[in-house]
Amino acid sequence: MKKLRKVAGVFLALALAMVTLLGTGTAVRAEDTAITNSLTIHNTDSTKHTFELYQIFKGDYQETATDTGKEIILSNIHWGSGINDAGKAALGAASDKAQELADAADGIKAANDFVNELMGKSDTNVHDSYLGTPTKSEAVAANGEYTFSSLEAGYYLVKDVDESQKETSGAYTSYIVQVVGNVSANTKLDVPKVEKKVKDVDDSTGAQSDWQDSADYDIGDIIPYQITGTMPSNINDYTTYKYVLTDTMSKGLTYTANNTTIKINDTDVTSSFQENVTTDGNGSTVVTWTCDNLKEISGITLTDQSKVIVTYSCKLNENAVIGAAGNPNTVNLTFSNNPNKGGEGDTGKTPDDKNIVFTYQLNVNKYLGSAQGEKSTDAEFALYKKIDGSADKEIPINSDRVNKLYTAKGLDDGVYILQETKAPAGYNKISGSVDGYDHAIKFTVSADHDIKADNPSLKNMSGSMRDGTITFTNENADPGILTTDIIDQKGHSLPHTGGIGTRIFYLIGSILVIGAGVLLVTRRKMNRKS
Repeated sequence: MKKLRKVAGVFLALALAMVTLLGTGTAVRAEDTAITNSLTIHNTDSTKHTFELYQIFKGDYQETATDTGKEIILSNIHWGSGINDAGKAALGAASDKAQELADAADGIKAANDFVNELMGKSDTNVHDSYLGTPTKSEAVAANGEYTFSSLEAGYYLVKDVDESQKETSGAYTSYIVQVVGNVSANTKLDVPKVEKKVKDVDDSTGAQSDWQDSADYDIGDIIPYQITGTMPSNINDYTTYKYVLTDTMSKGLTYTANNTTIKINDTDVTSSFQENVTTDGNGSTVVTWTCDNLKEISGITLTDQSKVIVTYSCKLNENAVIGAAGNPNTVNLTFSNNPNKGGEGDTGKTPDDKNIVFTYQLNVNKYLGSAQGEKSTDAEFALYKKIDGSADKEIPINSDRVNKLYTAKGLDDGVYILQETKAPAGYNKISGSVDGYDHAIKFTVSADHDIKADNPSLKNMSGSMRDGTITFTNENADPGILTTDIIDQKGHSLPHTGGIGTRIFYLIGSILVIGAGVLLVTRRKMNRKS
């Protein structure tokens, strides 16, 4: 009896140490009667879980107060109802197995190996499961709990139902082993997170933003992106860890190949990831970066603080969507989510993280004489963007003869110069000169969009005059389309010299013609009389 008490005490100390490591609670009261005990499981995950409960050992439970706290004793140890007959025959006496576990140098590893052996997943002895029929919980909602009640005193295993967290955004709990009087335990699990960021650059000033959830660019610009993926807090419970980043770029974004860097803990690990680039049916580009096992990358020690950081770039192309809809880019992470299998097999997937790059349109109405006058498409314009430290960038501006507009598509915020290079016949060009451009006006385009949001939006865009006279409106329902009016005044009819002499010649000539006619008629009448 003393030997059994000693073995039970060592084994239960191991169990309680494991309970603490796995985030479990402690016994709340002792019971000497048979079936009055309970085990409450708290689901700390963001997904629903269904649990299985197996009684591994049963025995006599006693909790005794001591000077240092309390002593928990499980004596008279036998196999519990959760072990089938094949398991009892193969494993031998329950008390001997308890002694073996207590003598292990690494008790926590020994306990996990024991559970894998019970499930037939031992590295050295693959066989049918030694576990019997479990008691199943109901589906436990995120942050919910479930109580297994009316339990015999003993030592229990709690695990997720197989396949229940496959392809979810959650993870399987590490095995929970608990000595039961009346106790509570938390699931021991965690999942990594991933986020996608973009930098905004003001071409006209050279200023750059921090990494954020939205930006705006001109068509043709190169856009910097960053993906950051984290590790689960229980990464040490995994022997292998799969990591697959999937980035989907809308058709307005062209991926810049051979320009991607992947780092872990500031170490370049790009070569440890396999890149795959495909195009789907709607024109989007899908890029995946896959590492089958982060833990085998040479020179890298993964901790719960480790991060995978991917930096790459895209070009905003001619298919870019103008205005508030923007050009979205999403990323998700597929990851190992079953530490009980060493990380192999089942995987989870995070929700998509999204950011958006906006680009804008300028509409110019050309009026003759006044804003109530006739609209014309007979003028010609040039549009330039002021670039910090380099030559101004010319942006195409086209004549839309159907809608009688001049349009410039794919603009960023910044400082612009609009020059009228040709006016309709009989009308004057824009007056004034700015920055060496004749017949021009200078203005600033500004935009306000969410820089930190799950679904970033364009709030508004505006234009303001810097040199010259111009007014902007958002006539279109889309805040990303800005409209302005340019009014050309008619040229003057100026006085000129020499005109009166010409009129005198015209008058004298007319008098002579009339006089000649009268003379001719008079002579004919006189000839008849004679």
